[in-house]
Amino acid sequence: MEGNVERLKAIGFKLAGRWSRGELGIAFELFDCATARNVLYAFVTDGQVMYVGKTVQPLRTRMAGYKNPGPTQSTNIRNKKTIDERLARGQQVEIFVLPDNGLLHYGGFHVNLAAGLEDSVVRELSPPWNGGQKEAANETLQPVADESSSPE
Repeated sequence: MEGNVERLKAIGFKLAGRWSRGELGIAFELFDCATARNVLYAFVTDGQVMYVGKTVQPLRTRMAGYKNPGPTQSTNIRNKKTIDERLARGQQVEIFVLPDNGLLHYGGFHVNLAAGLEDSVVRELSPPWNGGQKEAANETLQPVADESSSPE
């Protein structure tokens, strides 16, 4: 069975990097889109979309927020732990990205593609790390909104 990452690829997502595990904890490598802003990104394991988020920051900056989360950044803390657990099991965690090409406009206004698609992609694919699942139902964390507007 093909993973749901194929649905993302069909709309233009591309592999941009991956997470790894080292002596100092988790690390990420971005070989594409590191400085891209206004992107929709996804963490993918075994062809399955595990998390979808958006950022207005450069992608590299947003990923650094997962690597070194602040004490109040519950989404970053939770995803860092989950990424580390997957890597410890020998699974890959890939980073897919849909960059905003800046061509989408409505009534003369630029439409942020990431902001426009995030809710729909999350609703359709139900990535487990985005919350709303059994394991998240018992947690008392803040809503699973992307913390990209928080200082990193």
